[in-house]
Amino acid sequence: MSQAVLEPDAAASRGMDLLRFATAGSVDDGKSTLIGRLLYDTKTIFEDQLEAVESASASRGDEYTNLALLTDGLRAEREQGITIDVAYRYFATPRRKFIIADTPGHIQYTRNMVTGASTADLALILVDARKGLVEQSRRHAFLTSLLRVPHLVLCVNKMDLVDWDQKVFERIADEFTSFAAKLDAPDLTIIPISALNGDNIASRSENSPWYEGPSLLHHLEHVHIASDRNLVDVRFPVQYVIRPQSTTVTDYRGYAGQVASGILKPGDDVMVLPSGLTSTIAAIETADGPVDEAFPPMSVTVRLNDEIDISRGDMICRPHNAPAAAQDIEAMICWMDETAPLRVGGKYAIKHTTRSARAVVRGLQYRLDVNTLHRDESAGELSLNEIGRVKLRTTVPLLADEYRRNRTTGGFILIDEGTHRTVGAGIIIEAR
Repeated sequence: MSQAVLEPDAAASRGMDLLRFATAGSVDDGKSTLIGRLLYDTKTIFEDQLEAVESASASRGDEYTNLALLTDGLRAEREQGITIDVAYRYFATPRRKFIIADTPGHIQYTRNMVTGASTADLALILVDARKGLVEQSRRHAFLTSLLRVPHLVLCVNKMDLVDWDQKVFERIADEFTSFAAKLDAPDLTIIPISALNGDNIASRSENSPWYEGPSLLHHLEHVHIASDRNLVDVRFPVQYVIRPQSTTVTDYRGYAGQVASGILKPGDDVMVLPSGLTSTIAAIETADGPVDEAFPPMSVTVRLNDEIDISRGDMICRPHNAPAAAQDIEAMICWMDETAPLRVGGKYAIKHTTRSARAVVRGLQYRLDVNTLHRDESAGELSLNEIGRVKLRTTVPLLADEYRRNRTTGGFILIDEGTHRTVGAGIIIEAR
């Protein structure tokens, strides 16, 4: 296998910020082709990968190198020509690192789209210029809004097939802007592209002289994401307690985890939940040594000046800025189980940050039609891929915030205790 690689040096990119973005859209809108084009244009693929794609394209009878095959890695996808699973890909430019989640377009894979977008900083929705907005376009726009993805990009693809008609682009842009006004979409950018030919992907295209905005890659490199982080509310879920078994180290006790929000510094006053005991931070350490501060999404070990009984599932926060210790939860849930629906009275294991508990469904307030935004208050259950507002009661308090305030401490999953499958993903609307 050839070891030549067309990607930036990893060491050089270390320390750059990371943008996670998810692609979505209807079937055949060109998501996989777009991602393949980004990987190709940024020289982030192995030479033998490119050779394999060229060979596969020729065997399929394609008259061009089908870059969609770079992400449609499953054989079933290649045979059917559709994306089924969420395909994650990495690439980097001299300015920023990227992780892409290529999510499915089919309506029956809504749960996969929710999974891919749940950690994204930006959502990229594609529409076919010939078809305009379709049901899936609105569905995915609503889901990205529900999941509080802070940046939204609409790519009007296949503009070459409508002869780069400015009126076609403007009609789609106006229609989508009107729909997005009903949603919580704080930052919207609309770009005309041709993923197949690379127009307006890595650089501005001469085929659209009427378009004055940036290329897609330029926008991805420069979109400001630092202010999207919650740096006010300190939330540090404890994942692991470190106590070395060495005879030479007898008094070390560190609490490892990932900073969910806020900024931690040595000397800060902190409180530990659920005990409510207080202390100050003695030191913050990483794999590379001590640091002067920690912020999301850093993984660190925190040491305190006082010996406090702390275990996995506890949370370190500020004394006067704490999450709710709640057993009654109202949440929007996307149901992911194809074998059994969610019903009132159902009992599940719940995983919230590093804390685990059991939960019972106390009520189903409504099922949401994500295409029309209609609320069906007569619904008695949630089936696969359906979304609804649910009341839960947990066996132990969850240390939770509203999802709109904190995506980490405001999200959870439900697990079937018999099969250990993840059956639902939820975002907390209210915790008390």
